[in-house]
Amino acid sequence: MEHSKQLLETIKIEDGEVSNLSYHQARCDESRKALFNSTDTLDLSSLIQAPPKGLYRCRILYDEKIHSIEYIPYIPKEIHTLKIISSNLEYDYKYANRDALNKLLQTHTDADDILIEKEGYLTDTTIANIAFYDGKQWFTPEKPLLKGTMRAKLLDEGFLHTRKIKKEEITDYTHVALMNAMIGFKIINPINII
Repeated sequence: MEHSKQLLETIKIEDGEVSNLSYHQARCDESRKALFNSTDTLDLSSLIQAPPKGLYRCRILYDEKIHSIEYIPYIPKEIHTLKIISSNLEYDYKYANRDALNKLLQTHTDADDILIEKEGYLTDTTIANIAFYDGKQWFTPEKPLLKGTMRAKLLDEGFLHTRKIKKEEITDYTHVALMNAMIGFKIINPINII
């Protein structure tokens, strides 16, 4: 049984190469400081032993200390339909306990994933941050449920911009993309938003 305050980092490892480690390290440090007043650093680079071949999801469970590190062969989830669901769900930190997200998803089995609307604005799906393309630029919701590492990297690089986006405004955009540590930035085409 995972403790409710245990945190999770999911890191992509492909053919021995660890992706976006500095962003995962920063989130790990910030989360531990905010939740446990930890001032030390869990040096992820020295703890990860990357498998030399193949695509893996490195799953790190931690709180004040590391509880486990697993390397799981990665099979991407196919997403073609998103259903917009209104919820006041809180998921500011990447907790290992995803019961609230899973419950929300299980109540809407008519779509591959759900897009959570909070306080009138779109946030994230249960597994990814989201971005919309207006023909010139990519925009991601200003207030996501969780500030993902790929989202942070693309914002830092100037590729993504933040904006408050209402569900009624989806038609203003030509493309939709999902992003997380494992899929990177993936344009979903075609996508059906219901």
